[in-house]
Order: sequence, then C-alpha cells, then structure tokens
Amino acid sequence: MQVLIVEDDRAIAENIYDYLEAAGHQCDYAMTLAAAKRQLATQTFDVLVLDRNLPDGDGATLARSLRAAGEVVPILMLTARDTLEDKLLGFDAGADDYLAKPFALQELAARLQVLARRSRGRIAGAEALVCGPLRYDETAQQIWLDSRLLSLPPKAQRLLTSLMPHPGRLFSRRELELAVWGHEQEASDNLRSVLLTLRKVLAGSGVEIENVHGLGYKLVIA
Repeated sequence: MQVLIVEDDRAIAENIYDYLEAAGHQCDYAMTLAAAKRQLATQTFDVLVLDRNLPDGDGATLARSLRAAGEVVPILMLTARDTLEDKLLGFDAGADDYLAKPFALQELAARLQVLARRSRGRIAGAEALVCGPLRYDETAQQIWLDSRLLSLPPKAQRLLTSLMPHPGRLFSRRELELAVWGHEQEASDNLRSVLLTLRKVLAGSGVEIENVHGLGYKLVIA
C-alpha cells in the first residue's frame, strides 16, 4: 500500500510513517498543501492521510479540489477537530473516513487498509459495486437487489449509487443534492420526493435510508 501522509506535526507524521513502513507499506510525507499537490501530481497513491490544520490552509480544500478534478484516491482525514459539524464538513469536502486525534496507530492502519481494499475492488471489479444485497453494474447502469432488477428513475438511481459505497456514513442534505442534481436545491421537498421513491422500492428488503433528524441521511443494511 502506497500512502501519502500530509501532516505538519513532525512527531505525528513520523509515528505514522514508521508504523506503516514496519507493516510493509510504502510512505511519502508532506508538511504543506503545496508539497502534497506536487507529490500527487507526479505519483500515484493508494490512500491519502490528510490533516485539516496545515500551515498553508485547511486540508479540506485539497480534498475538495481533488474530487472536483475527478481524483478518486481514498482520503482519511486526520484532525483534532472532532465535533460532528467538523466531521460532516470533512465528508462534504470528499473525505472517505475521519479519524480524530489522539488515535491508535493500529486503528489508523486498519482503516487505511479498508479504504485501499474498497478502492481496488471498485477498480478491479469490472465496474461492479456491491453493498449488502445491492449490486450496481456501472457498465449496464443497473442496480440489482438480490436477483431482482430495480426499476428506478434516474434521480433515485443517482442517489442510491451515491450512498452504496459508504453504508452507515451520514450524508448531509447538501451532499446528496449535489450528487443528484449537481447543485443545491432551494426546496428540501425535491430531495424528499426522491427519497420517498427510493424507500418505496426498497421497502421490506432490509435496506433502509435512515433520516438522522437535522443532520442528514445514511444507508443502513439490516
């Protein structure tokens, strides 16, 4: 596993670096956003460990710019900001996972391996994404629930395929609106309408889209 560690605290970065190297992984290190951008432009990484508080800005801006450019490298955001709002902002910027300081190196390594494995699976899996009983065939643009082909309107399909890679993760209303329409909606009823359609199709399947009041939505597999 090739890891880029973007962290300005040298002691933390060296601890991560040494632990991962000892486990057989290859690591590179950047202390600033500018240095990270240079390395990302010339090297390919399996995962990115990205701190929020960096000397030349917020790591979330780098995550957002990578996603806007179509970069799919998994990002584990590492930060002392551990409030729910900060986590939601990190996910909104494009992070795949979020780990608050202080943390156990064993947990960090385990999370990185999960992210790298999921990413490899999406690349090597012939464009297929599996989440519980759901399977999305990207080539055919079809979603299957066990052996049943789901008949979904385009907006409902975009919403479900946005949720499937991250079961259990909380998505904000804004994230889902961007995934479905490409921009925020003035009325929340638009998203509710798509969610209602999707919930009707999934009813009784053990797959649910849970509303966390005031915070967002998440895909739950029973």
